[in-house]
This record gives sequence, C-alpha cells and structure tokens, in this order.
Amino acid sequence: MSSQGDLTQVVVALDWTPNGNHLGFYVAKDAGLYHAAGLDVRLICPSDPGFSPESSAYVAAPDTDGNDGTSPYVTPCSKVAAGDAHFGINSPEGVVGWNTAQGRPALKAVAALINNRNSSAIVTLASSGRSRPKDLDGCRYASYAARFEGRIVQKMIQHDGGTGEYEEATPPMLGIWNTLLEGKADATWIFLQWEGVEAKLRGVDLNIFNVCDYGMPYAYAPCLVAHPDWLAANPDVAKRFMAATAEGYKRAAANPLAAADTLVRLAVTENNGYAVDPALARGSAEYLAEHFIDKSTGAWGRMEEDVWTRYIAWLWEAGLLTTGMQSRHPDGGKSFSLDDMRAGKAGEKIPLDSVPKVFTNDYLPN
Repeated sequence: MSSQGDLTQVVVALDWTPNGNHLGFYVAKDAGLYHAAGLDVRLICPSDPGFSPESSAYVAAPDTDGNDGTSPYVTPCSKVAAGDAHFGINSPEGVVGWNTAQGRPALKAVAALINNRNSSAIVTLASSGRSRPKDLDGCRYASYAARFEGRIVQKMIQHDGGTGEYEEATPPMLGIWNTLLEGKADATWIFLQWEGVEAKLRGVDLNIFNVCDYGMPYAYAPCLVAHPDWLAANPDVAKRFMAATAEGYKRAAANPLAAADTLVRLAVTENNGYAVDPALARGSAEYLAEHFIDKSTGAWGRMEEDVWTRYIAWLWEAGLLTTGMQSRHPDGGKSFSLDDMRAGKAGEKIPLDSVPKVFTNDYLPN
C-alpha cells in the first residue's frame, strides 16, 4: 500500500469490465467520497494493462502456469493474494475455494455487492428449445473454468431430473457471453442485471434458470474480498474505504440514472478508454436500484452467517467440497481437469468442520 501525498492508495480489482455491479465504486470515486476519506482509489478491470500477466499476480493464480502457450490466468483474487490489489470481487464459490485450498491465503468476503442472491442464472437462448436445466444434458456449456462451477451446474441439471452429462468448454473469459449469442455454446452463467439487460435491449429472448431455484442455497454474488493479513494490519484504511463505498452504493440506488452516467464517463478515464454502452448502463442501474440496499435495515453490504453456513453445507453434502484444484495440466493427485472433476475425480472430501469462517462484517459501517 502506497501513499499519494496525504492520500493512501487502495486498488480494487474488478471481476469484469465495468458494469452495473460496480456502480457504487464509480459513484464514490466521482463524488469525491474516497478522497474525503483520505484515499486514492484505483479501479482496475480484466481488460486493463494492470491485469497483465507480466504483473506478479499470476503466481497466485489457481489453475494455469502458461506452459501450454497461453497467458497465465489472472483473477481479482490472485491479485489480492499477491498484494497487487487490496480488494477484489469474486463469486461465493470462489470465496469458499480460497478458504479451502492448501498453500493459498484464506481471502475473506467483506461485503455483498448486491442484496439479492438470485440475480445470477444459467441461461440458454429461447430459440434453442432448452427450456429447463435437464435439457442441458449433452449440451455445450461455456465455462469460466472455476473450481466448483461445472459441478454446480451439473447438480442443477440433476436436481431437475437430468443426468448432468455435458461438455464444459472454456472460451476466453471476456468473450463467454458472446459464445452463447453466436451459437458457439448452448448455455452459460450470467448476471441478469448485465447480460440479461443486454439481451432485452438486443431483443434476444432467454430461458433463465435462477441459481437458487434448483436445490442450491446460493450465497452472495458478487462479493468483495480482501486478504486477512492486510485487513488486520490496516483496519482504519479498510473501514474508511468500506464506509465511502457503502455511501456510493446508496447514492447509486437513490439515483440510478446519474450513477449510470457516472459509470459510462469514468470507465473511459479509469479503465484505459473502456466504453460502456450508455443504454445498457442505464438499464442495469435501474434494475439494480432495488437490489443494492437491504430494505429492512437500509444498509449495504452486510452478510448473514446462516447464508454462508447453508451454502457451504450444501457444497459439502453435494460432494463438491473436495481438495482437488482445476488445472490445464492435471497431475491426477492434487489437480484435475474439469471433466475429471465433474466425473467425481476431484480429490478427497474436505471435513466440513475444517472450513474456516469465510466472511466478516467487521469493516462495514454500523
């Protein structure tokens, strides 16, 4: 962590190119909330040079070393683990993954960006005729190649009466959504508040299988994570950042169209000229205005222990909480291919009582 004059620099690694899920960060930065808190906040995303494989972050990446001629796979969490970012955005299964992998730091979820655990979904094109999860048997699923992802999709299919046998393809991450639109994949996992809004704008009808509707008590997606050692060493900085961010999300909820305009404008300067579609930003912001803040408390970001407990227990009961890590170069002992993992070759089952607490609300404003 460095200082710019009297400001302390904080780097946030986004999980995707700038989109509606990130509105609060951009609003807080544009409104001077971070500056007023003594912070110089940088928002970096996977399309930025800051996500380059030349950075030190790739050494903590979970699934590839680049020996097959591809670039090392850099994630927001691998940047946090390597100290290249102070906060990152991840999925709940990603959070569990970092807390159950030997030799990797147990990154902690510190906030839920959205107060709606059912806003992501597996989708197909309505024109495909694949109208329910069991219809995904034999299909080509465009995957993010995450440790639990393929097996979660498999369990959703099986819950609906299918066999769960399908092809898990791994196209370039930022092009996954396009593989569905172009007919190169039959299904993928999206956020309804972004790709779902884009589909409506483009007149593309989707079959939507919400993740909580097929037997899985999903946790918070997406969530903000941080390294526990950095949090312990910098509690005041973390609390100032979280307070400013919470206010940013409250403002985004109160004035979504202004927040959308801020996202469009700041993405250009903050993210190497990235152009956000204004209509998509507005549609997403309006969708999310009802989902950022807990209506019963007026708070942003707070997580319930029961939600995490039930989700982790489901992963364990479903046989997904295992020691195996995904890899392009599986050794069959500690690392496995995605196909092997769906086939049940995924290492040893992790004792449920050995999983540490994966989240904290301690840095959120009261």
